[in-house]
Amino acid sequence: MNESDVRERLADVRDPDLGDDIVSLGLVNDVEVDDDAGTVHVSLALGAPFSPNESAVADDVREALADTGLDVELSASIPDDLSTDEQVLPGVQNVIAVASGKGGVGKSTVAVNLAAGLSELGARVGLFDADVYGPNVPRMVSAEQRPETDGETIVPPERFGVKLMSMDFLTGEDDPVIWRGPMVHKIITQLVEDVEWGELDYLVMDLPPGTGDTQLTILQTLPLTGAVIVTTPQDVALDDAVKGLRMFGKHDTNVLGIAENMAGFRCPDCGGFHEIFGSGGGKGLAQEHELPFLGGIPLDPDVRTGGDDGEPVVLEDGETADAFRVLVENVANNAGVVRRRGASDER
Repeated sequence: MNESDVRERLADVRDPDLGDDIVSLGLVNDVEVDDDAGTVHVSLALGAPFSPNESAVADDVREALADTGLDVELSASIPDDLSTDEQVLPGVQNVIAVASGKGGVGKSTVAVNLAAGLSELGARVGLFDADVYGPNVPRMVSAEQRPETDGETIVPPERFGVKLMSMDFLTGEDDPVIWRGPMVHKIITQLVEDVEWGELDYLVMDLPPGTGDTQLTILQTLPLTGAVIVTTPQDVALDDAVKGLRMFGKHDTNVLGIAENMAGFRCPDCGGFHEIFGSGGGKGLAQEHELPFLGGIPLDPDVRTGGDDGEPVVLEDGETADAFRVLVENVANNAGVVRRRGASDER
C-alpha cells in the first residue's frame, strides 16, 4: 500500500452533508503509510469533535482501510492560515453563540443543556454566560465555586464537565448592573483575553436577548463558528427572532439553526399533549429562511427545577432529555458542516 492506494480507497467515503467523497472535497489533509510499522496515518479536515456525522465519516474511513493489514491511525484538524499569536481563543475549535430576539424564551436553558450535552458526548466544553444584565447560568447549574485568579489570568470553575464563566461572578449578589456600551465592550474583551479556557472543542456563548452592545462586541471580537437562534412558537417571539437572524446576517455569521423552546406541554395526569403557545412556529421560521430546524423542546417543569444538584435535563432520562439530545447532535453536526465546507472551499 502507498499513499495513492489509500486515497483511492478513501474516494469511496462520502461526506453525509456535502454530497461528495472526502477526497474530491479536499477533506483528506495528509496520508502517511509506514510499512515497517504496519500503520497508515490519515489526517482528516474534520472540525466538530464528537458530532455524529463526523464520527460516522471517521468510522467509514476505518472500514475502507480495514482489509489492508495496516493499523489505521486517524487525526482531525482544520488548517488555519492564522498564527497562534494572531488568533483570538487559539485553543478553542468552535465558538457557538446562543441568541434570542427577546427575553423569556429559554435561551439560557438551551445554552446550558447544549454545553452539558456536548460534554456528555465526550467533547471538551466551556460555557460563557455573557448576558451582562441578567446572568443566571451559575444559579441554573448550582455553581457555588467561583473563578480563581493569579492576578493575570482567570481559571474558570467546572460543573458537569463544563468550564464556566459568567458576568455573575464579577458582580455582587443582587447588585444591579449599570454599564454603558464602552464598558460592556471592555469587560467582554478582557474576559476573552484573560480567562484560561485551555483546549476546548466547543465554547458556548449565552448572549443577552436582543441585538445590543454585547452581541456587537462578540460578533466583532470572536471567531464564531455559528449561532443558534432560540424562539418559542408564538408570533411575537418569532418576530423578534427574525431581528436576531438579520443581525447575524449583517455580520456574515453562520446560523446553525432554529431551536423552538416550550413546544407543547405533556400533562402528567392525563397524558395529553397541549400546544399552549401554538405549534410549528420555529419550524416554519426555519423553512421560511432556509435554515436547519434543530428541534423542539417541550414545556417541562423538570427544566425549571433541574435534576439533583442543578443537573441539566439533557443528562437525565425522558422525553425532554431526548429532545435536548437531538438538538445537541444537530448543532454539532451543523457546526461540522460549516467547518468542512470552509476547509473544502479553500482547497
